[in-house]
Amino acid sequence: CAGEENWVDSRTIYVGHREPPPGAEAYIPQRFPDNRIVSSKYTFWNFIPKNLFEQFRRIANFYFLIIFLVQLIIDTPTSPVTSGLPLLFVITVTAIKQGYEDWLRHKADNAINQCPVHFIQHGKLVRKQSRKLRVGDIVMVTEDEKFPCDLIFLSSSRGDGTCFVTTTSLDGESSHKTYYAVQDTKAFHNEQEIDALHATIECEQPQPDLYKFVGRINVYHDRNEPIARPLGSENLLLRGATLKNTEKIFGVAIYTGMETKMALNYQSKSQKRSAVEKSMNVFLVVYLCILVSKALINTVLKYAWQSEPFRDEPWYNQKTEPEKKRNLFLQAFTDFLAFMVLFNYIIPVSMYVTVEMQKFLGSYFIAWDEEMFDEAIGEGPLVNTSDLNEELGQIEYIFTDKTGTLTENNMEFVECCIEGHVYVPHVICNGQILHDCTGIDMIDSSPGGSGKEREELFFRALCLCHTVQVKEDDSIDGLKKSQVPRKSCIYISSSPDEVALVEGIQRLGYTYLRLKDNHMEILNRENNIERFELLEIFSFDSVRRRMSVIVKSSTGDIFLFCKGADSSIFPRVKEGKIEQIRSRVQRNAVEGLRTLCVAYKKLTEKEYSNVQRLLQNAKLALQDREKKLAEVYEKIERDFILLGATAVEDRLQEKAADTIEALQKAGIKVWVLTGDKMETAAATCYACKLFRRNTQILELTTKKIEEQSLHDVLFDLNKTVIRQNGSLTRDTFSGLSTDTQDYGLIIDGASLSLIMKPRHDGSSGNYREIFLNICRNCSAVLCCRMAPLQKAQIVKLIKLSKERPITLAIGDGANDVSMILEAHVGIGIIGKEGRQAARNSDYAIPKFKHLKKMLLVHGHLYYIRISELVQYFFYKNVCFIFPQFLYQFFCGFSQQ
Repeated sequence: CAGEENWVDSRTIYVGHREPPPGAEAYIPQRFPDNRIVSSKYTFWNFIPKNLFEQFRRIANFYFLIIFLVQLIIDTPTSPVTSGLPLLFVITVTAIKQGYEDWLRHKADNAINQCPVHFIQHGKLVRKQSRKLRVGDIVMVTEDEKFPCDLIFLSSSRGDGTCFVTTTSLDGESSHKTYYAVQDTKAFHNEQEIDALHATIECEQPQPDLYKFVGRINVYHDRNEPIARPLGSENLLLRGATLKNTEKIFGVAIYTGMETKMALNYQSKSQKRSAVEKSMNVFLVVYLCILVSKALINTVLKYAWQSEPFRDEPWYNQKTEPEKKRNLFLQAFTDFLAFMVLFNYIIPVSMYVTVEMQKFLGSYFIAWDEEMFDEAIGEGPLVNTSDLNEELGQIEYIFTDKTGTLTENNMEFVECCIEGHVYVPHVICNGQILHDCTGIDMIDSSPGGSGKEREELFFRALCLCHTVQVKEDDSIDGLKKSQVPRKSCIYISSSPDEVALVEGIQRLGYTYLRLKDNHMEILNRENNIERFELLEIFSFDSVRRRMSVIVKSSTGDIFLFCKGADSSIFPRVKEGKIEQIRSRVQRNAVEGLRTLCVAYKKLTEKEYSNVQRLLQNAKLALQDREKKLAEVYEKIERDFILLGATAVEDRLQEKAADTIEALQKAGIKVWVLTGDKMETAAATCYACKLFRRNTQILELTTKKIEEQSLHDVLFDLNKTVIRQNGSLTRDTFSGLSTDTQDYGLIIDGASLSLIMKPRHDGSSGNYREIFLNICRNCSAVLCCRMAPLQKAQIVKLIKLSKERPITLAIGDGANDVSMILEAHVGIGIIGKEGRQAARNSDYAIPKFKHLKKMLLVHGHLYYIRISELVQYFFYKNVCFIFPQFLYQFFCGFSQQ
């Protein structure tokens, strides 16, 4: 199995807990954790000691505890109650608040751990709680259920052994992804067949990367040698993902509980403290020094004063005999402590209570803000913690998710351009589609005879060249299909772009109906059903950046339709209106639309059989299969005739661009961290004005690192930014100044893990420093293809860099929780992707645009209020205690 030599450690799982046949291999059952998820911080038993320990780590609380104990032990000028009561009040209130929050977490954990799961025992379906699931159990999951743990996909109710899954809560992508069952088990459709399965799985130990998995399954048939099959990430169904458009699936549990990839990506919640609170601690230390020095001065002066026999204590407070005989040092120490208690009020105990109250009441200003209320969902902002109000006014870096945070995660078909003619679905007059003839030199406003043919080919290409599934409404009968209004079927796909294209073409008169018995059916403008036999699919991949299908029409013609990014289609085209279409594509791309080009070529029977032979040979190769397939695709996908191009818009959230612009003007650096593809993410960054037209894009991607080594790429980029900035001193608003060159950096997840990986000599510091230096000199950074934990790593990297900037993370999905917990301030968006981000954040807002007011108005005012309050308190206490200090000179240094 590939990569076996790189495995540090692997685990063996016995499917259904069945031992392998005798003589096959040694049966060594291993111990694995159960399927319990724990996100709470305290238990019933450790709450009081753990909570008290955390609270007394605060300098002020610890100080007041010491003063309280001193007052109890020695004869002091003030009553112990004056220190004890306020301290008890603060400790109790904080403990109740934290206890309640943790109780809510326990409640959420129990709901997850006790939800029912169906699994197979002795050929029957049994239902039990999720927490009782063990590694090796065979589980059944039905449509719209979440997977209870990480499963290897054995079989599904679909004949082809596939299932569709959405991973919204893992990586934020709401599209449907296709997963494949193990080849040898996909025919098992009922409990008895699955239960009879005799197999072992060898796989790597759990690790947090969502997109990586290496393993193999050995299937035993009648005491023969086992058949070994490789397992990859396409066979692994992850906890937290949801089964869609598939009636049921069977899978075997391989990682459970806190070992699932979802749990490994979960960041534990730690107490966040604001910068003001940390600086208050510094103030306290300074004031503590003042206090000690005052008490010391007074003690020394007291004994200097009393060294003369006639200057002993005054007549009304004379020492008793035992006091006179006491050890001088002990007496001096007691006097020193008494002075400490007397001047104790220079450290304001009431300030902590007042600041807590001010923060708590101040947090209502956000909740009451009517401009931040969203009518659509009927909710306003939520404040989950009031400890960080003033941090909002000091943010230097913002890390934002893309899908669902900057964009609405709603793709919309905007236009298509065929042979230089532009078609816009919305512009319809008397049932006729009007051509929107702007921006391009048209030969004629309506296509001629050959143009008409090309137009139909273009629409057919878009109806056939995709991997969209049709989910039909149950009420619709297959026969009545043509009489039903066209919008009756729901399209689902792994890419929301594809759905937008198929729906857009539907509005232009061509409807994709279904794929049945390897035939694709489309309904044309005349309401006739056309059938095409689907011969081959060359699926999309990020290197080729295109996909193709080979179809055979009912008349026997064989077409190869191809759609893909302009950069991968134009070089392969031999004819068509290339220049006109190219100019339209560029214009759309600048507007931030996602563009695709469509091309075709006709194949003869002989050419097709040649293609089939080449493909078959490549698919059977065991070594370098991907590489061989890519070579075959390269041979086949060429000499196209260009048909046209499409433009799809992932709608930006309202005012997202204005918000980013305002934040950049305020000197805040904005980074976009997304699990999305690089091209898509870059287009969004242009649309929301993160990158500008004159921004020079620097790439630090896997593709770049394959061409040069990581070391060379990093040093080249570093040279580029330093050369530019050597001559010009950068101001904070570099993102907006026109005379300096503006840089934007794009980095992907794989490159980031190389930078973060410790080097052989044990130091990863060097690369990190260079990377940080490049980032500091870029006005905007885009990180794509990020796993949830990598998002948190990036935030941590910046947070701990030498400037120690204050960071904010904002996201809307469960995949953003790690970075929300890592940043100084975490903001969740109450969006479509569930409530997980909003629950784990410090603040939640309905839309990204509300961030502007939250930081630039509320944050600014909070910071001014709290800083004035703290400074006033310290000033007030100095004024209050200093006369007391001076008075000692007039009362013979009596601390009573």
